[in-house]
Amino acid sequence: MIIGTGKFILRPFRKGDEVSLRNNINNEKIVRNLAVVPYPYTIKMAEEWIAKNLKEAKKKKPLMVNFVIDIDGEVAGAVGFSNIEQHKAELGYWLARKYWGSGIMTDAVKQAGKFGFEKLKLGRIYAKVYPWNKGSMRVLEKNGFKFEGVLRKNALKHGKLIDEHIFAKIRK
Repeated sequence: MIIGTGKFILRPFRKGDEVSLRNNINNEKIVRNLAVVPYPYTIKMAEEWIAKNLKEAKKKKPLMVNFVIDIDGEVAGAVGFSNIEQHKAELGYWLARKYWGSGIMTDAVKQAGKFGFEKLKLGRIYAKVYPWNKGSMRVLEKNGFKFEGVLRKNALKHGKLIDEHIFAKIRK
């Protein structure tokens, strides 16, 4: 499935995305906000991630669905769902540093949310955000996600237990 907007295209990952994925996600300021992405991020990691997405896309009931935020043919970011089970899924996203503050992520989350509710038939989409990531919280709020609370010491990052703020949106 391909979703077009004026600023970018949301599309599945594909072979050939490895270099721009590695180049754009391999930034400490991005990775510090992501739960499972290591730094430095290598080509091998990009190859494994893309292979995993291609394999998952073939399943009748995938456990994850991810889209590239494609700007001029490059992987400028990604948005998608993990932990898909029954009526709910976790939303995750990232954007290359050079595009921060441009409104792209707000639009990408909007399009992903529509896809989740309409195509995946989700009833609940939730996202977990680290306390310092105010920009990400704002993206969620602009898309109608409601703050539900703090999951205390819920994440382990670099050997430290970290709180996570949880936001959710319910299908109307």
